[in-house]
This record gives sequence, structure tokens and C-alpha cells, in this order.
Amino acid sequence: MTRPGPAQVESPERDNSLESGRCSGLLWWRNRRIPRVWDEGAKLKITVSWFAACFFAATVLGTPVAAQERAAVKQGFSLAQGSKKKILVFRPSVSVGAQSTGGMFEPNAEWTEKAKANLQAALDKLQNQLGNEVLVAPDSYGEDARNLQEHMALFAAVSRAVIQYQFFVGNRLPTKKRDNKEDVFDWSLGSDVSSLPGAKDADYGLFIYDKDAYGSTGRKLLQAVAILGAGISVKSGEHAGYAGLVDLKTGDLLWLNADASMGGDVRQADGAEKRIRQLLEDFPGSAIAKAADQ
Repeated sequence: MTRPGPAQVESPERDNSLESGRCSGLLWWRNRRIPRVWDEGAKLKITVSWFAACFFAATVLGTPVAAQERAAVKQGFSLAQGSKKKILVFRPSVSVGAQSTGGMFEPNAEWTEKAKANLQAALDKLQNQLGNEVLVAPDSYGEDARNLQEHMALFAAVSRAVIQYQFFVGNRLPTKKRDNKEDVFDWSLGSDVSSLPGAKDADYGLFIYDKDAYGSTGRKLLQAVAILGAGISVKSGEHAGYAGLVDLKTGDLLWLNADASMGGDVRQADGAEKRIRQLLEDFPGSAIAKAADQ
């Protein structure tokens, strides 16, 4: 009697057409490292294993640390209404897109342009309530534009560092633990801010950063499956905003309002105004009422 031979095994090549993201990366890894044995039982095992790995990546790797709204002021700084100080208001840095099933940010140019227009209109409407003279930053081009873009990115990075290493209790650096106890808020963008367009004519600069990732259909489905199946909470969507007042001579961060879970849909005019109100509600010397009171 002829003994049955082993099941036929296929070793597929990498499929470059797979979409980017954690799940596609896991799928490629599965194809490279786990041979396909073409019987129903093996196919089922592979599918279940892949889904479990994808689920782990989306929930554990793709979920940012939760953070609450926090505001802080540099020790010794105050700004009264009508102090004759000049505030240079820069155009907000805005990025809007979707959050993939695996938690990756996927930019959407149309949403971003709409949000930019809405947020700028809301800022134009409210900036006269900041309590002091406001100067609008001039349009910048070439090297000036690159310099401003770099400082906007730096402001966002510093704001995230403040949230992670000083505001968030679990991750506080030893020096920031001491700063909190002594009510010290000591962060800076560096003295190069003095070279930004319009900086020489003002005392302080107002930086605003906004990033919105709206949960995709796949992300929302994963959220539902996680809750119903494993009882795990999966965050769908990410809405972060930072507003900061910077000394344009020294680069010191004088005031910061940071929120990683903001309200308002910036793709809509009323949502954008709510967002700006939230960001500026604790601005020193401001007459802007809190968004929740509107």
C-alpha cells in the first residue's frame, strides 16, 4: 500500500500590493513565516492567529496614552488685560485625517484645508478678546516659511513632552516631579523664535497646533468587537490641540493649554469655534468664556 505523502506546502513571495499599516505588516510576516497548508483546518487556524495578532497591535500598540486637559503658567509670569504688551498670532498648524483599523493616521487633504479655514475664521473672531494688542503674523515664504514650520513642529513636540513627562503622573521625569512640587513650569523653544516673521514687533507669540484623526469604519468595527468580545476598550479617533504663549525674545514657554481629547468637529464652522474657545479659555488676561458655557 502506498503511504500518503505530506500535504503540499506553498511558500509565497511578499505581496507589495498590501496596504500599509500594522495589520498589513503582520499579514506579510504571517505569509513569510507560516507556511500555508491548504486544508480548511489549517486555513482557519492561520486566520484566527492573524486576527488575534492584528487585534493586539490595534489595541495595545495603536492606543495612545489617555490624557486630560491641563494648563500651566511659567512661575512668576502674569499678563493683565490692557498691559500694552503685543501678542503675535501665528496661523494654526492643522492636520486632519482618518484613523485606520490599526490606529495609524491617514491624512486627508480636503478635511485639512476645510479645518484650516474654519479654525482661522474662529481665531480671527476671538483674538480681539485676548485682552491685549494683537498682531497678525505676516505671510511667510521661502526660508521664513520653513523656519516657521519647523518652530510649529517644535512647539507640538514640546507640548507632547509636557503632557507626557510633567502633566501625566505615571510618566513624570524625576526633575519634572520636583518642578510640580515646587510649582515650576520650565520649558522653552529656544531663542531662535526671535527670527520668526513679525517677531521683532511683538512681545509674545501665540502658537496653536491641532491634529484630528476620525475613526474609520474599520476602527469603529474593531472598537465594537473589542468591547463585545474581549471586553477591551479601544479608542476610536484622536483629537489633540495645544495652545501656547511664547516669549519672543527668550523662547520660554510662558503658558500652555494642552488637551489630547478635544471636542468639536473642526470640519464644521461651529465645531472649529468650539475648539478655539477650548484652547484659549485659560489664556492669561483673556475675556474669552469657556466653551462649555456657550
